[in-house]
Amino acid sequence: MEESKPSQTAIGPAILRAAHQILDQEPRILDDPIAVGLVEGSDREEILEQSTALNGRGMKLARSLFVMRSRYAEDCLQEAAEAGVRQFVILGAGFDTFAYRQPEWATTFKIFEVDHPSTQRWKRARLKAGSVRIPLNLVFVPCDFEKTELSEALSAASFASKQPAFVSWLGVTQYLTRVAIEAALRFVASLPRGSAIVFQFALPESMLDGRDLEQSQLFTKRAAEIGEPWITRLPPEEWKGWLSRLGYSRIFHLTREIAQARYFSGRGDGLAAVQMHQMMLAEV
Repeated sequence: MEESKPSQTAIGPAILRAAHQILDQEPRILDDPIAVGLVEGSDREEILEQSTALNGRGMKLARSLFVMRSRYAEDCLQEAAEAGVRQFVILGAGFDTFAYRQPEWATTFKIFEVDHPSTQRWKRARLKAGSVRIPLNLVFVPCDFEKTELSEALSAASFASKQPAFVSWLGVTQYLTRVAIEAALRFVASLPRGSAIVFQFALPESMLDGRDLEQSQLFTKRAAEIGEPWITRLPPEEWKGWLSRLGYSRIFHLTREIAQARYFSGRGDGLAAVQMHQMMLAEV
């Protein structure tokens, strides 16, 4: 990504989360009013003007993924809160809005948004332009995952490494090398028992077919064209083995089938769980 601009792959999800608030049926999978108007192209009028394109199959597929992954991560976070965890780290936060619409149960958390400095600068400018209040329990942590150790970046932000934390890592792993991914996973594994990480991963194209394969090829082509190519794509069993070797005690794979039953059952707006991207929860 360019040093002076936000990640282009962070802007798209923000627009589609806004579209979910305006175009899709209730109950919403993710209630995210902050997303509307947060980035260019995401206010109500702009969404309605783009409604035909946004209701195309590819955009519904992407929208399904973006709202489901955030909802699942927040559901897991709430479970961590009930278990007594009080630190929340959002890796590659992009235009994530949880901190600005946090429910009452999250106000006792210290929230760390970790992202590339360029994306973070743009986000803070957009928040200011939209008069969105920065909560007192939020800390911005600038970090380039390929150049900076996550432990160093968080330490400088007063992260308490001796206390458990819940870590969310959405829409990032496919853009990183295995070395950078392992560094982040190893860091979380070094945290006290009770810590956990939930992350999204892209399946290899060899595990896809039909329209899922077509959409995967389209998305990877677009990402490469804007200078943010997909680098790492692994099957679930390889992720599980990797996590086990790093010492995680419990690993849960949110398959498409489980996600469909949990979040999309009975919907009439065409949103559905996707195959190409899936979720993994790993507990220390």
